[in-house]
Amino acid sequence: MRKWLVGLVVVACVGVGLAAAVASGRGVSEHSGTLQVVAAENFWGSIASQLGGSKVTVQSIIVNPNTDPHSYEPTASDARTMATAKLAIVNGIGYDDWASHLLAANPVSGRVTLDVGDLLDLKEGDNPHQWYSPASVQKVVAAIVANYERLDPADKAYFVARERLFENVSLGEYNRLRAEIRKRFAGVPVGYSESIFQPLGQSLGLKLLTPYSFAKAVAEGTEISAGDKQTVTAQAEKHLIKVWVYNSQNATPDVQAINAICRSRHIPIATVTETLSPATDNFEQWQVAELRGLIKALHQATGR
Repeated sequence: MRKWLVGLVVVACVGVGLAAAVASGRGVSEHSGTLQVVAAENFWGSIASQLGGSKVTVQSIIVNPNTDPHSYEPTASDARTMATAKLAIVNGIGYDDWASHLLAANPVSGRVTLDVGDLLDLKEGDNPHQWYSPASVQKVVAAIVANYERLDPADKAYFVARERLFENVSLGEYNRLRAEIRKRFAGVPVGYSESIFQPLGQSLGLKLLTPYSFAKAVAEGTEISAGDKQTVTAQAEKHLIKVWVYNSQNATPDVQAINAICRSRHIPIATVTETLSPATDNFEQWQVAELRGLIKALHQATGR
């Protein structure tokens, strides 16, 4: 269940402090004179920071790998942070309703909001984990840069250069590893615990055997159907999947049961996480580490 109502209560309790922040129009950092950007989650915040360079100051609200963005309960500090943003980035698609409601409860003249779901024309019920979709990441990168140029037109050339650097250099290994997986392992049957992996797995050309309804239920914390449990269990027991991928930040009893079967059947296991892990990594470091782990598992399973 989404807990955005708590966020509204928090906003109401901030009082004079929040009103002062809004009235001051602090879209620019008081300390550095840079554009103030707030991202609900650190995966988008990391990208925004790299694209903005020295011209922006980026704060991410969800930074703890153990925090569930779905059910996060915002604090008074979060409300104040959101109120000072000149550019606010939220995931949308039903993933972080609390962030959208904080923004709606505290309208600020001149603030720009980038809702990833709206950008991608996705709605609640669609897969919200679009930072695992390389195509979606490209669109978000372009949208962030466009918003920077809109808010700070004098530095357009700087932002264009940062975008080129990010896409051609920073994402270089990320792109190379994805191409390698597509070339070496396309069509390999893989199981996965959560919908978080679906966009990436599809882009890599892997054959995703897990019923999407199973992966979605695990991600959303809803009940998994008996039929889906039987299907996923049988896929592991009969070695129909070559590799099992699971979200190590959400190892539910059902997921742990499949993990155990895979270990007993000597099916290699790879892991992904929902947010940056470790939190000190940037977006591409995090993704590259996961891709390398996936390559290792696929090689172990296939010998390729």
